[in-house]
Amino acid sequence: MAENTKPQTGVATDADQRKINWDDSNMRSTYANVSNVASTREEVMFLFGTSQVWSSSQDDVRVQLSDRIIMSPFAAKRLKKILDHTLAEYERVYGKLG
Repeated sequence: MAENTKPQTGVATDADQRKINWDDSNMRSTYANVSNVASTREEVMFLFGTSQVWSSSQDDVRVQLSDRIIMSPFAAKRLKKILDHTLAEYERVYGKLG
């Protein structure tokens, strides 16, 4: 599946047949093992970060937030569709997630 991780350049969407060229020249990559979501009527906010807690006996868990992505509800719904499709394909290839 690694070959599918990068968006294809110049792919026409079914909805409007516009050509999308992905410019990743300013993109940065970060790792997150923790996420959370908050929303208002106008926006959906995704919080990403990392936790380095290795013991379940700890009372307090510190999460270092690194990124906040804010989207309109419409864009968030499109993201949900893409995630649903991607995870269904992942489970088809590698087996069901817990």
